[in-house]
Amino acid sequence: MTRLLALLLLIPVLALADIPPPPPIAAKAWLLYDFNSAQAIVSANENERVEPASLTKLMTAYLAFSALRQKTLTLEQVVPVSERAWKADGSRMFIEPRKPVKVDELLHGMITQSGNDACIALAEAVAGSEEMFAQMMNREAQRLGMKNTSFTNSSGLPDPKHYSTAHDLGLLGAALIRDFPEYYPLYSLREYRYNNITQPNRNRLLWLDPNVDGMKTGYTESAGFCLIASAKRGARRLLSVVLGANSDSGRAQESQKLLNYGFQFYDSVKLYDKGQAVSTLEVLKGSENRVKAGFQSDFYVSVPRGLADQVKADLVSMQPLLAPIGVGQKVGKVKVTLQNKLLGEYPVVALENVVIAGFFGRAWDGMRLWFK
Repeated sequence: MTRLLALLLLIPVLALADIPPPPPIAAKAWLLYDFNSAQAIVSANENERVEPASLTKLMTAYLAFSALRQKTLTLEQVVPVSERAWKADGSRMFIEPRKPVKVDELLHGMITQSGNDACIALAEAVAGSEEMFAQMMNREAQRLGMKNTSFTNSSGLPDPKHYSTAHDLGLLGAALIRDFPEYYPLYSLREYRYNNITQPNRNRLLWLDPNVDGMKTGYTESAGFCLIASAKRGARRLLSVVLGANSDSGRAQESQKLLNYGFQFYDSVKLYDKGQAVSTLEVLKGSENRVKAGFQSDFYVSVPRGLADQVKADLVSMQPLLAPIGVGQKVGKVKVTLQNKLLGEYPVVALENVVIAGFFGRAWDGMRLWFK
């Protein structure tokens, strides 16, 4: 994974500042996630297994976007419609076996209209069958750190072995925005017309909040009403995950409450720029005796508003560091504290290569190591 995904230690942080607790959220499980810092700000039952319903389609989209980037699919490619896709249960975009449909149309039908038929057609185009596609979904989930997730289909239809958590779905939503920014605007479309049928996006917040620009709704009778919503104000982006709300309007209201709370009472604080040297660390047996260490992306932390100037970061080196060292290799960690309370520990990597020294340089450092 390209970034560390860490959870904010909520109880100590809330105790440090005169800020209200999160509002009561009427849902089975929920989470508020800061995109810049990759931290969960507040949550409840975030690791409880739940039925993800159509939030599953975020993973189907992630794999379809990957195929487009790898050029194994193209937007203009015509996809055959199997009988299985045509007869899909649940919400549909109404594709037909004898009517050509393009990948671009299927993406719109899946994202805006939440078409289960579109999901199956895309899964078959990417992997040959929905069963093979589900295996790809599970491999990608593990790669993204979704440790408590299992997929059996591309659309989110109920199955005992099809489950996820608020935590994992937050990771998935953030990964899609981070890894495929060129396709993310699809999630802001309010309606889509296919086969002479216009269907609206079920994400009510696209109409109610101008800062909300995605992501996905979900519903089954057993899962309840679910919504992952993403909003951006200025440079900050927050994602709310609400699972098992009581109604369509309820999932929108509870999501809005979470987003407003995060924007009002928390800040994203940039500690280091991408490629900025946090420090230089001693290297033994290398052509250079020091290496620059830092982060490969901008590094943020989330803290209660008004406490940004009290955040401290301390570097702990992995000693001894022995050449060769490659760019991106972990060489230490940064401990971030707020008023002496630990917020998290984050890996620091080498920002440059250090090759092995010649014979005499290695021998000299070998003697230094022996005396240490």
